[in-house]
Amino acid sequence: MELEKEEALLEAILFLESSPIDLSSLVKITNLSKEIVLKAIDSIKEKLANTDRGLELSEIGGGYQLIPKIEYWEYLKGKYGKKNENRLSRAAIETLSIVAYSQPITRAEIENIRGVAADNMIRLLLSRKLIKEVGKKDIPGKPVTYGTTQEFLTLFKLKSISDLPKLSDTDSKRFELNA
Repeated sequence: MELEKEEALLEAILFLESSPIDLSSLVKITNLSKEIVLKAIDSIKEKLANTDRGLELSEIGGGYQLIPKIEYWEYLKGKYGKKNENRLSRAAIETLSIVAYSQPITRAEIENIRGVAADNMIRLLLSRKLIKEVGKKDIPGKPVTYGTTQEFLTLFKLKSISDLPKLSDTDSKRFELNA
């Protein structure tokens, strides 16, 4: 089946989108069937991967996005990379990694693992929409539990939380909650 027009339409949509767009949105925008959209996406991925093109089609956080190939990022990051003021501190990254690997997790549990107060880091990560309140723990006081967001997946270019790098045994023990 020839999919040239469908691929061209999807490429144009993906080019115009500044963040990942999910399959159901692509189906709705194009008025194409889910199967045709998936076949066209696979074809676009394959064509971009097998050529000396500057872009790749990546699946990020349940959506699709055209992104620069990693080998070109060194040339691009100075002009197009995130500004330093948007960077996360080491403490913020540490707190975010604890939430990512231990979610759902309470503030007290984060502090237990980190060994320092986490209020400011939690506020920062909430304001950046990298974590969110996901519920309340069924213990006295019913503390809020936190988990990662779609923005977290997008920032780290992950399909899902299961795509996080696996931890070594030593690192896994660090993320365990001490009773």
